[in-house]
Amino acid sequence: MNFNFSTTLPAEGRVPKSPIVEVAKKVCPGVITIVISKDLPKIEGFYFFPFAPGQEFIFPKLKKGKEKTKIGGGSGFIVSSQGHVLTCNHVVGDPEADYTVILDPKHKYSAKVLARDPLVDIAVLKIDEKNLPYLELGDSDKIDLGETVVAIGNPLGEFEDTLSAGIVSGLSRKITAYGGLPLKATSLRGLIQTDAAINPGNSGGPLVNLEGKVIGINTAMVMGAQNIGFAIPINYAKNILAEVIKYGKIRRPFLGVRYVILNPEISKINKLPVDYGALIVRESLGEPAIVKGSAAEKAGLKEYDIILEANGEKITEENPLADFLAKQKIGDEVNFKVLREGKEITLKAKLEEKK
Repeated sequence: MNFNFSTTLPAEGRVPKSPIVEVAKKVCPGVITIVISKDLPKIEGFYFFPFAPGQEFIFPKLKKGKEKTKIGGGSGFIVSSQGHVLTCNHVVGDPEADYTVILDPKHKYSAKVLARDPLVDIAVLKIDEKNLPYLELGDSDKIDLGETVVAIGNPLGEFEDTLSAGIVSGLSRKITAYGGLPLKATSLRGLIQTDAAINPGNSGGPLVNLEGKVIGINTAMVMGAQNIGFAIPINYAKNILAEVIKYGKIRRPFLGVRYVILNPEISKINKLPVDYGALIVRESLGEPAIVKGSAAEKAGLKEYDIILEANGEKITEENPLADFLAKQKIGDEVNFKVLREGKEITLKAKLEEKK
């Protein structure tokens, strides 16, 4: 008996290509690498000083002058033909650093940070170039649990246009993320959880659906766990981007207070009468608790007041004052229920633009 093994499938029997192939062709041209560099002292070598058996201190031997040194990297994506770029705030969080956008090995551009919003970990950059490939923004309010998504970025700053596919594993997640330069803790809410791999250097890259539309900005992963990554819903970025394009900056309502959000533990330690609200207090040796000339000062708020409610919304760790203010507009009037010296009072503040 003779067997005839064919090495090719007939046309009608060929396995169709994954839709992710078309996603890659559509999206990758608009995904970029962000290189972070800084002027640092030149290092000629190192000194080794023995301290104890088996131990020694290492000190750099410095030269005169400074040199441009790469200190980090991340990802981003172009969102307009005029060169606007979206990324994460923690990727470009150092105001003293320089940022270079690499579109491909032959096209590198100096980038200017137009706006940073640490509250939602979003930043907008601009490069001086026209007719660039850019990505279409989708609607993150219409994401389905279990929907197939693709994360794109430059993990470790070396492997450009790296794709990882997965699904939407969860919605409206809340995490505390640590990162950026310098290292800071940021509380993020409303995030998209995905099992698509998000690695160091991927931050700021797009999370796209099978139409190739951006539905999120890759922001964080869980260290020590596999297949748990998070993205900022793209709808958070749309208003920010529109404001930056129109005004050249983010316009935000500003109250003008420094505060600590209370919880049962903090209140117990400090013997406070309530275990929720925003306690207005300055940082140690820091700026005043009430910004001079601000809406808070005009409204009569004082240091050690506890803001209990804003327009009837209870201020808690789950609904902090920053989140409430982020939903307001410049010129809005807000009624605050305030606890002052054991008595509840109501104060009205008209929110102003931060100068």
